[in-house]
Amino acid sequence: MIIGFLLGKLFPEIGLWIENLQVGDVSIPMGVCLFLLMYPTMVSIEFREVVKVAKSPKPIILTLIGNWVIAPALMTLLARLFLSNYPGYAAGVILLGIAPCTGMVLFWVLLAQGDVAKGVVITAINAASTLILYAPLATLYLGVGGIPVPIVPIVESVVLFVGMPLALGQLSGAILIKRKGREWFEDEFRPVIGNVAAAALLITIIILFSLRGEVVISQPITIGLVSIPLLLHFLTMATLFYIIPWLLKFDYRDAVTITFISSGTQFEVAIATVTVVFGAGSEVALATVVRPLWEVPSMLTFVKIFLKTKNISLRY
Repeated sequence: MIIGFLLGKLFPEIGLWIENLQVGDVSIPMGVCLFLLMYPTMVSIEFREVVKVAKSPKPIILTLIGNWVIAPALMTLLARLFLSNYPGYAAGVILLGIAPCTGMVLFWVLLAQGDVAKGVVITAINAASTLILYAPLATLYLGVGGIPVPIVPIVESVVLFVGMPLALGQLSGAILIKRKGREWFEDEFRPVIGNVAAAALLITIIILFSLRGEVVISQPITIGLVSIPLLLHFLTMATLFYIIPWLLKFDYRDAVTITFISSGTQFEVAIATVTVVFGAGSEVALATVVRPLWEVPSMLTFVKIFLKTKNISLRY
């Protein structure tokens, strides 16, 4: 954030160069970074695991309800309540609420001693569902309140930054495992691409804040307002989907997995969408960048809460 802000202030021509370096509506630097963000997630997905988990579909069904029914509606409600005077920021917040987490959340599931294997299956289903549901839900919820959303660019962004990484990830993963072996793939390849994804995320944030970072300094109240619905959304979803599995007699590992995946958001998908539809320098894009700022502290807080309550059995 600081580096991006300083670049924007000291070298404003960099921001203009980035905005002009495009193919169609897609910024080449942002496109490369966003692809490198999504590819490591997609290359780790193994759809064959879906068959193994099919014998216990209840956690999957509950998580999908949380991701695709409750989370988008709740985020839209919070955006309308707290950001009614800021339609651009409201649009960014809503796009975050529609994007279910498909990869990074597995790290938090692991820390909280949840079921990582089941998490992989659910995130795989979420990734496939995103290709079908994200564009129509974005159009539905952003259409409320008169915010115009071109359907075609949204579909294009999902295909470019979800569909292509998914297809290439599955293909390259299968080839690498066949030639090098699974042990090499897990121990050598995945850590490297994980570092690449981290670097891509940092560069993405630098680019975004080089374009709009001044607003963080000049309008801290606005950034605070954007944070309110994001934090309330996470707190509500995490609390609700930690209690519901207990009431349904799921075990702790399932409860943790459901909670993190239901409450997490794939801000990479939202960033990719707003970059194509609204532009990297838009208010909508800035709103999507606020979420990563809260990702680590909010997730870590609930990791500690879950571990503290691991041995508590709720009886009703």
